[in-house]
Amino acid sequence: MKNSEIQALSTEDLTAKLGEDKANLTKMKFAHAVSAIENPNRIKNLRRDIARVSTELTNRKAATATEQQQ
Repeated sequence: MKNSEIQALSTEDLTAKLGEDKANLTKMKFAHAVSAIENPNRIKNLRRDIARVSTELTNRKAATATEQQQ
């Protein structure tokens, strides 16, 4: 998922996507530990998506906190 797509989502959608992606990552790691998955790069890409979504949520919280202080 691209950063522009992530920025277009609402905060609620981002929170839901983060939870869903974390659950998928756990499942993929388990599946890979039991038997090799077809494309292990999917794990790497999912970790990166989780980081992007998490960063966007952190930036939004920081922006909200800054607005409230002013």
